[in-house]
Amino acid sequence: MPNQTEEQYLKELEKEINLDDVDFSDLEAKYQVSADFGLDCYVVVDGAPVAPEAKVPILTKVLKKLFSTIGEVVEGEDGVYMPLENGMSKGYLFVQFKEPQMAEAAIKQLNGKKLDQKHRLLVNRLSDIEKYGVEGNIPDKFEEPSIEEIRDVGYMRSWLQDEAGRDQFVQHFSETVGVYWNKKKNEPEPAIEPRKGFTSTYAKFSPKGTYLFSVHPQGIQSWGGAEFLSCKKFIHQQVRLIDFSPNERYMVTLSPVPIQLPDSPQERAIFPFGPESNGHKLVIWDLITGEPSRTFALPPHLEGQKEMPWPLVKWSHDDKYCARQGPGALAIYDTTDNFQLLDKKLVKVDDIVDFEWAPAPVFLAGPKKDEGEHILSYWTPESSNQTARVAIMQIPERKVIRTINIFQVSDCKMHWQDEGKYLCVKVDRHTKSKKTFFSNLEFFKLTEKDIPVEKLELKDVVYNFAWEPRSERFITISRLDDGSANVSIPKNVISFYGPELQQKGKSSSAKYTCLKTVTDKHSNTIAWAPKGRYAVVATIAKNNGELEFYDTQYEEDKTATSTGNVNVTATKKNDSVKLMKQERFSGMTSLAWDPSGRFVAAWSSIWLHTMENGFKIYEFTGNLVRDESIDQFKEFIWRPRPASLLNAADRKKVRKNLREYSAQFDENDAMEADAATREAILLRRAQLEEWRSYRSKYAAAVEEKKKNEVQAELIEEIKEEIIEEKEEVIIE
Repeated sequence: MPNQTEEQYLKELEKEINLDDVDFSDLEAKYQVSADFGLDCYVVVDGAPVAPEAKVPILTKVLKKLFSTIGEVVEGEDGVYMPLENGMSKGYLFVQFKEPQMAEAAIKQLNGKKLDQKHRLLVNRLSDIEKYGVEGNIPDKFEEPSIEEIRDVGYMRSWLQDEAGRDQFVQHFSETVGVYWNKKKNEPEPAIEPRKGFTSTYAKFSPKGTYLFSVHPQGIQSWGGAEFLSCKKFIHQQVRLIDFSPNERYMVTLSPVPIQLPDSPQERAIFPFGPESNGHKLVIWDLITGEPSRTFALPPHLEGQKEMPWPLVKWSHDDKYCARQGPGALAIYDTTDNFQLLDKKLVKVDDIVDFEWAPAPVFLAGPKKDEGEHILSYWTPESSNQTARVAIMQIPERKVIRTINIFQVSDCKMHWQDEGKYLCVKVDRHTKSKKTFFSNLEFFKLTEKDIPVEKLELKDVVYNFAWEPRSERFITISRLDDGSANVSIPKNVISFYGPELQQKGKSSSAKYTCLKTVTDKHSNTIAWAPKGRYAVVATIAKNNGELEFYDTQYEEDKTATSTGNVNVTATKKNDSVKLMKQERFSGMTSLAWDPSGRFVAAWSSIWLHTMENGFKIYEFTGNLVRDESIDQFKEFIWRPRPASLLNAADRKKVRKNLREYSAQFDENDAMEADAATREAILLRRAQLEEWRSYRSKYAAAVEEKKKNEVQAELIEEIKEEIIEEKEEVIIE
């Protein structure tokens, strides 16, 4: 049929041939699709190196080996496929696993994995293309995202530039929060205008004082700069608790309300959390970017608890590692590796009760790292087949470098010295009958060889322990367990301990001796000054409040010696600790030293009771300098300071010129104390400046005159002297 089209011809042919009689088995076998096939078995990997086509087989082999550690990768070219363009790889690849669970595990464990210094792998589900490719989720036309304009809030550490070196503090009363300069006996000077409704619950400074945070039903707000302008908002509904890493890089928030993703795409676009955070309650935030770095669900044993242990995340001294405790394990995360689990696995510790990081780099005996070691301690209780145990672990090696076994243990508390040189474990023990309790103090000396442990056995139960900053001395508050349950009887004992001087040639490890004891007290709180030496031992109780100010180096014997890595100072027993002053504050609920160690603030908060609300500020000697009674007073917060940037030479120079600096500060204090004195000092300064100006003016004129003077004429004078004269007569 010459006029018949191809389509008509095929239709006629189909009528003549019965397709049911045709055998397609060979084609079906060749192109059969597995019933298990699905996008859920695939992951797409971004961030891979862009390499020449010749190197792609080697790169593919390396990446396949990496992903095979997580699950079984399909054999052949379909297992790992890396697209090419113009003879180069395109920087991404597809990996097919045998099962969807393996792909899910690869996303959790390898997303954010550093392949090398320049490449970080980003692993996602290939099935996400269905979620993001649905019509309406992606606009047809590309619109460049708007970049939020950077808001200048000023210098974040401006308060450190105060010429008088004053500290700032926060007063929180009623619904108002104000930031003030401490002016000793004078009225505090507002740093900003007090703000009403600043926070819905409480305010808190970051550890180095850079940010002030307010808490709201919608989340957290950070403030900074000289005017405390808004810096970042952190959306976390009904947040209750906040905490920070030591170097202010991260913030941790906890809410009783689980995170729930919004339904509308518009709300999801601005919501800070992804689907992986759905149902979580604990969030770690990056304070610089304002974005969540990691979220966690609460462990099952903490769900529903009225009193939540806090913090739930604990940090190493440099913010490099953080850790969470779970049933029978520690989860340690590397913050520099996108908060990935260290070595991709938990640290198994059966029945672990508590752990603590060393607050500073630890320099162990032997070969030392310049930056020191990351060390943490933990303890486990007694069981039917093993004793209680305290262990010291080195991170990231996960190596246990020291352990001790302890018996008949009811509780343990770990107290690190601020320099990381010593660890005191307060062990509360019981007799076999469990009717009487007492305490032992176990001291780990981490800078000495093999980490020796010294035991201090006591007859009392120790209720409070505190190291002196940058020292080996400490204070304890204890009470004899004599069966009496009447706590109104003052039976507490305050004990001051220090290292005992060892003879030359003896053990390098100094032992501890009690320097002074004070008996029959209600005291329950210890607060050392930030620089050491001075301490406040206080009684904080419902109807009782007392502060005792101690100088722990009074009439100290200056003889000192160095024993190994431990500096030991010999002290005169009972003469080195002196009570300087005793003050009563019946409504006191809290106390805190200012960063300089010159002042102590004590306050009475309406959050605990309604008696005598307000605050008092004392000098380190105990002299009262400020007494403020404020209705509905809630909290007093000193603004922390970062570590000093002065080196040893700078500090030596300051000490050498301390008398000169002291005179300047005394003059400033006199100006602030009295208006007439201020006028006299300002007049004297103006007259001095006028004299200096007058003197410099005429000194310059004299110098100019000297330059213009004609040089004197040089006259050479010749002087002759007759030494000998002889006359001769010549006869012709």
